[in-house]
Amino acid sequence: MPRLSVNGIDLYYEEHGEGVPVLGIHGTPSSALLWEDAAVGLATICRCIIYDRRGFYRSGRPEPFDAVDLAEHVDDAAALLEILHAAPAVVIGRSTGGQIALYLAHRFPDLVQALVLLEPAVFWIDPEALAWAMELRKSVLGAAARDPWLAAETVIRAALGDQAWDGLPASFRDMFAATSPAVLAEIRGEGLDLSDKQAELGAEELGQLRQPTLIVSAEDSPEVLRLVNSRLAGALPNSESVLVGGGHLINPAHPAVLEFVRRFAAAHD
Repeated sequence: MPRLSVNGIDLYYEEHGEGVPVLGIHGTPSSALLWEDAAVGLATICRCIIYDRRGFYRSGRPEPFDAVDLAEHVDDAAALLEILHAAPAVVIGRSTGGQIALYLAHRFPDLVQALVLLEPAVFWIDPEALAWAMELRKSVLGAAARDPWLAAETVIRAALGDQAWDGLPASFRDMFAATSPAVLAEIRGEGLDLSDKQAELGAEELGQLRQPTLIVSAEDSPEVLRLVNSRLAGALPNSESVLVGGGHLINPAHPAVLEFVRRFAAAHD
């Protein structure tokens, strides 16, 4: 399996296709395993790079793995783009991955030429969403106190619903469960969507993000995720929004996303 040493951690990654670089950042809990079909679709128009974030599934974990911060995930994504000579990239992030993508564009603007945010987990931007996230944090910690391997399942059930979790293939449920230590490390860390101390960007900072941005919401997701997207769309100066069918696991190769990426692929050619 291809791996790169990034900031002292071996990250699993894949590359598909060629052309304008596109970096896909998965959510929490998850893995690039869930992006493989999308990567194949994106590879028809671009050079798609996907990876498992530090601590998740096929990537390495620091020892001890007590906590991980938003800044570490952002630094990893930046280093990955630089090592692979893949900047500036179109960065697609889903859920927590969308939060990481947004902060990557804020801290390393020269590495990001455009953003696709699939219901990014920036709950601090809306009071109702933040309250929902803090209740989810309590639920995850409560479940983990009974059994640490329930952390990931608790998040999935909240975001996708009980029926979605119960309908997952056993191999996917096992994969999600295996990411529970990373889920708990993010909760104990700083800046992430279920951290006690969340990173925030003020109106001025959001207004300085000039990268073209596609904000994608799903019809069947929890309402708070659409509230987040609505506020984010009002804050980002060069954004456009689209509502798609289905739930929170929005397809990173949805036709609306492919249409957006094609603009940059055409300019790259």
